[in-house]
Amino acid sequence: MGYIVYFIIIMAVPLLVQIYLKKTYSTYLEVPASSGMTGAEAARKVLDDNGLYHVAVEEVRGHLSDHYDPRDKVVRLSSSNFHGTSIAAISVGTHEVGHAIQDQVDYGPLRLRHSLVPVANFGSSMSFFVILAGMLLQSANFILLGIFLMAAAVLFQVVTLPVEFNASSRALTQMVSSGLIRNDEEGEARKVLNAAALTYVAATLVAIAELLRFVLMFIGMRNDEE
Repeated sequence: MGYIVYFIIIMAVPLLVQIYLKKTYSTYLEVPASSGMTGAEAARKVLDDNGLYHVAVEEVRGHLSDHYDPRDKVVRLSSSNFHGTSIAAISVGTHEVGHAIQDQVDYGPLRLRHSLVPVANFGSSMSFFVILAGMLLQSANFILLGIFLMAAAVLFQVVTLPVEFNASSRALTQMVSSGLIRNDEEGEARKVLNAAALTYVAATLVAIAELLRFVLMFIGMRNDEE
């Protein structure tokens, strides 16, 4: 029964969330925002309203490849959001600006996430190989080391959640206060932002499930040694 629940979490949950995100995004990509602004224009306005004149807005290749680059101080939007005038385009554009505002105000969880990047990258790339070596060698110590490496990557995922939800909250506030959407469009924008946030929740659940699986494996090996 435990393995069934595990596989549901790591396979079904992310798949269902992706389907929901694509459906929600596609739906509101066809719904024009009352302001008539493109995602790029909306992002520029919110940046300027917050004094972030030095932060650029650029178009980037890919589908939903939108992100804020804190090193270059650039909000990068995929073509459909950069040029689109839909609720979805404006929502995604201002969400990324939300990260730029977090950067401006030195938002704690964002700083913590940035500091965890090197450790998380190393942990995610090496943990599986270390755990695999532990399984082949029947070494509980190797598995424990792999667990610590994996835990660093999981911590990064957990810290990402408040960063993303806070950026979405800032985006909703800014969209209304800057006149990018009307009050009656707020619910539609919230649906887009919530759907995107769910992808991070799903990724975190999968990461935690994987970590717990190897923790239980380590405990089992320790019990066998005794």
